[in-house]
Amino acid sequence: MRNLRLLKSLRCSELQGPGTPQCFSVRTDTRTVLIASEYSITELDPRVMNEVSLTAERYLPEDGSGTVVGIQDLPDQESVCVATATGDVILYNLSTNQLECVGSVNSGLTAMSWSPDQELVTLTTGQDTIIMMTKNFEPIIEVGIHQDDFGEGKFITVGWGKKETQFHGSEGKHAAQKKTIPAMSWDDRRPRVTWRGDGQLFAVSSVCPQTGARKVRVWNRECVLQSTSETVNGLEQSLCWKPSGSLIAATQRHPNKHSVVFMEKNGLLHGDFTLPFGKEQVKVKALLWNSDSTVLAVWLEDMTQEEGGQVNTYIQLWTVGNYHWYLKQSLYFGSDPQRAPADVSWDPERPLGLHLVTRGWASLTYDWGWSTDRSHGEDGQDNANVAVIDGDKVLVSTFRQCVVPPPMCAYELQLPAPVNLVTFHRQPQRTNELAALTADGHILVYGTGDQSDPTARVGGFRSITHAPQLKTTYRYNLDSHSKELPLALRLLLWLRGDVFLGVGGSVEGPSQSTLLILGPSEAQSPQSTLEIKSRVEVEGHVISMCHSSNTGTVALQLEDGQIRKFLWDSLKPSVVSWQDATGYSINFPDPCVQTALCTIEKEHLLGLTDRSHLFVDDTEVASNVSSFVVYDDFLLLTTHSHTCRCLRLSTLTVKGLQVALAADGGQNDQNDETLRRVERGSRIVTVVPQDTRLILQMPRGNLETIHHRALVLAQLRKCLDSQKFREAFECMRKLRINLNLIYDHNPKVFLESVETFLRQLDSINHINLFLTELKEEDTTTTMYPYPSNATGQSAPGACGKKVDIVCDALRCTMESMDQHKYCLSILTSHVKKTVPELEVALQKVHELRANAVSAEEALKYLLFLVNVNELYEHSLGTYDFDLVLMVAEKSQKDPKEYLPFLNMLKTLEPNYQRYTIDKHLKRYRKALHHLSKCGEEHFTEALNLVKDQRLYSEALGLYPTDSPQYKALSCAYAEYLVEQQQAEQAGLLLWRCGEAVRALQAFVGSASWRNALCVAEQIPLPPDQLALLARDLAGTKLIELRRYTEAAILLEQYVYLYNRQDIIETNLKPALLEACSSQTSYLEAQRVMFIRHKTRLAVVRELKEKARLELLDEDVPDCPEAELYSEASSVMSGSRAGSKYSHSNSRISSRSSKNRRKAERKKLSLKEGTPLEDMALLHALETHVLVDSLLKGLMLFQFDGQAGRLQQAYGEALQMIEVALPEVWQEGLQQSQAPITGPNSTANSIMASFQQPRPSSTQDSETPPPPKMRNGVKWKLSILK
Repeated sequence: MRNLRLLKSLRCSELQGPGTPQCFSVRTDTRTVLIASEYSITELDPRVMNEVSLTAERYLPEDGSGTVVGIQDLPDQESVCVATATGDVILYNLSTNQLECVGSVNSGLTAMSWSPDQELVTLTTGQDTIIMMTKNFEPIIEVGIHQDDFGEGKFITVGWGKKETQFHGSEGKHAAQKKTIPAMSWDDRRPRVTWRGDGQLFAVSSVCPQTGARKVRVWNRECVLQSTSETVNGLEQSLCWKPSGSLIAATQRHPNKHSVVFMEKNGLLHGDFTLPFGKEQVKVKALLWNSDSTVLAVWLEDMTQEEGGQVNTYIQLWTVGNYHWYLKQSLYFGSDPQRAPADVSWDPERPLGLHLVTRGWASLTYDWGWSTDRSHGEDGQDNANVAVIDGDKVLVSTFRQCVVPPPMCAYELQLPAPVNLVTFHRQPQRTNELAALTADGHILVYGTGDQSDPTARVGGFRSITHAPQLKTTYRYNLDSHSKELPLALRLLLWLRGDVFLGVGGSVEGPSQSTLLILGPSEAQSPQSTLEIKSRVEVEGHVISMCHSSNTGTVALQLEDGQIRKFLWDSLKPSVVSWQDATGYSINFPDPCVQTALCTIEKEHLLGLTDRSHLFVDDTEVASNVSSFVVYDDFLLLTTHSHTCRCLRLSTLTVKGLQVALAADGGQNDQNDETLRRVERGSRIVTVVPQDTRLILQMPRGNLETIHHRALVLAQLRKCLDSQKFREAFECMRKLRINLNLIYDHNPKVFLESVETFLRQLDSINHINLFLTELKEEDTTTTMYPYPSNATGQSAPGACGKKVDIVCDALRCTMESMDQHKYCLSILTSHVKKTVPELEVALQKVHELRANAVSAEEALKYLLFLVNVNELYEHSLGTYDFDLVLMVAEKSQKDPKEYLPFLNMLKTLEPNYQRYTIDKHLKRYRKALHHLSKCGEEHFTEALNLVKDQRLYSEALGLYPTDSPQYKALSCAYAEYLVEQQQAEQAGLLLWRCGEAVRALQAFVGSASWRNALCVAEQIPLPPDQLALLARDLAGTKLIELRRYTEAAILLEQYVYLYNRQDIIETNLKPALLEACSSQTSYLEAQRVMFIRHKTRLAVVRELKEKARLELLDEDVPDCPEAELYSEASSVMSGSRAGSKYSHSNSRISSRSSKNRRKAERKKLSLKEGTPLEDMALLHALETHVLVDSLLKGLMLFQFDGQAGRLQQAYGEALQMIEVALPEVWQEGLQQSQAPITGPNSTANSIMASFQQPRPSSTQDSETPPPPKMRNGVKWKLSILK
């Protein structure tokens, strides 16, 4: 959906040569034109003209009747080859200005054509032969043009009969008897020769002597005939082979139309398009493909003469897309013979450069560029219009309403003349209006019409888009010099109202341009006229203009890459240089074919060259960009690595943009929102404003609409910030964005706006969909992370599990709003919790049994969410047999399976019934709880259940401590602990339940000598056995365990034992409780302090990283002197801070050790804003790793509740510290920050290592190592679990 836009036109008409130009060739080294006339060869340059006569050496007659049939520049030989109709082949040496006749043909020459590699030359003679020679003019072969044989590529006949007997379609049988129509009367009968782009084949079009019609024959490089075209009635003389090699272009005159037809190399027709003229109106003088096969030029001339014998001449440029041919440019030269082209040729190096020489010796050079003419609005009223020029029609697609594949469109604008340029209004709220510049010098303005009935139906269908109405037709008045040229106005911007900015040629010189501000004429005239309000001369050719509707800036680009700013809105318009913040002029290093204004901290000009280099002012930021567009705050671009990047400019600097585009873009990271893979060769057409749609065009011409994740997420974040939950939900549901983002984006705001969320959605299905997609994951850090340089981050939500928090919040709000309306959503909130509350959900369904329809629907919905067997078991767990039967009826179970079991349960005692159900459901803890209420007769069964399921801790809490059941359970638990190598805990259990002898054995087995001696004294043991016990513990157990110190203490201190049982009650138990309370308070204080220091450390590190990036952007050296650049800043980069204090340390090194210690303490101050605050926080956090235990003592004296809470608090503290270790003590703090160099390094790795922050030696020495968790220490008591 691109148009051709004229970038530069150059006219050289000051010099006049002898005779009339007949043909010319372009010199690629000097960019001059070599023109052959009936008298001479002339080298035409804007500054000088060299001429060599062909009549002086009698190569051409002096009376001017001679004809030059071909001219070709030969850069390798520094010569020009010329062929004359009399048969001479002349070589003109450009260095010595000498003429040499290298060959002559007596029968004369009719055409000369060189191969693309200039190794071979073919000549056609007056005897209808082809002569092939080398570049040194050595003959290779001469063959006749007219051959009876088809050629080496002759088709194979499969025996299906003659062509005359085959089916001829709509033409009928009479098509077989068609007679061959001879060539047109105006045909010059001369052969035409054209080469394929690779130089392996060439085609010759000649008039057949037998039929008088033209035929095309294809020959190979050895001049061997390959194929002959079928008879094509009305085939004309024009012939040109597409350089890419696929098709040969020719023209054919039908009875009712005039067409350009295409042939394959086997001579068969393959496609065509119709010229926009009558069947007898024009004749085609030549067809010319440009060097990259994208544009076909058609040179036409009227067949009917005007008064005075004059004819009109045209040149049309055609392109193809999606199998449709578009007329993009029309050049009208009028009827003046002196202005008519004598020859036309594409530039051999610049694909979109066209040269022509008029009969009046004027040399014209046109340079076009590709452009997409789109509307530039950024509000919701802009329809994302894209205009495509197709002759006298403008095809407009409005991508906001519909995506129509070309060549179709939303609507067509029919104009009275071919269109050369389209521009959209730049003023906000009016960006759907457009203006078209036609080839006959008019500007037609189209505006939005009266749309009072937007639902009006056309042909029974509702119209969703309305074509603009023609408002005004202007004729613009330029100077007489410019009026003589086609395309006198080559660039056009519609700035505001009826004010246009155009670019025309300058009357002061060929190297200047004129900026014209056009406005409606105040003079009364029957036709509206645009007159020149202001004229500004610019030194150089202006090849592009762009305008920013936000700032009003108009930026110009000259052909050498210079950038200018046009101050068009001032009293005296002027052109000034484009400057940076320091006042220096900025230019593009290379000319750019596409430009756009954007804001990256300040206003910059983006430019894309034809070699895919993207510049921001004079800085190259990428080298593989195929297309780009600036929309709002985003830069979207496609690359030759088949990716589409979308970057937010407000969060980037120019260097940041350069780094982002130089990186791989996170191709291995599926969650990088800035990157998306696209089809090979995709180009950006437009972006729908205030939407998420990006329109891409494929190389063939078809369109694709994608929703780039960066645009989608930006739109969603904007909607969620403004609490447009319904709009965000619909977008996320349509584009398959995880709905968790609604909560994760800002949990606090969502929880405060739950009612708003429910009222906006107003759909039970949508609420249920949101609830079912909830999961314990922060999508803003995993699936949709914020860009690393983005300012917005999700606010922390409430403590706890996310799914439970959201389900509870929604359920509470729905129950308060309308419990019956949101019944199914309330059930979903119960089922979706991390521990599904199926019993509660079933109970709510059970409560709806009064309304059978509601209960039925609710149960069906629950069965949709939960497996029916699982739901049956949970219904059984409610002990409500009516509910069980209700669920069972919906399942696939056979009643014979569950009815006997339910009937058996109904016969049991209630507690034993519940025990049986819980045991069946494997809910052993509940089963034990119910069994404990069944009386002593079931204790044996309970004990077996405890032993089988190891429910010792739960069982001890169900019986009084002085009961025999408690003692039996304690003994069973102790036996289990001994088996688990936890004899000390087993001893404590036995001791407190009165089994002192067994406790003594357990303590002795675990070498717990203190507890063993206390139990022995309590038994009491006789003195001799006590002494034997002490000697056995000290001499055997402790020494085997290498606990020699404890063995000595045992023998020394416990030879005499004190029997003071009263101290336990008066001193020991109160001390244990006080220590427990103190330790619990200390743990809580340390937890709060740890969280505060960790949070502050993250803030400090973020501030330092920002300071480092700012220094990097400003190119400030990262050295000790760098602190001079930011002396007032309280937050400094690590190396700067380290350098500063290394100097201060050197000054105090001679002081006393007391002062030195004081300085060290001050350096590691926790005061906010100090340079080494992060090091001080690390040291402070290091002291928070705690290990202590009062558990055994508390448990021994049956303070199980206090011991359990203390153990849980210790466990939570240690878990919190362990989780925070990687965040606090990051790996980068311990690794070397030296630049990575060496033979295995690359330029990228070395640059990346230099850009990393390198802390100073002072800071490295003060960074504490990360603490290690001693996970091997067994401090927890299994009894308290």
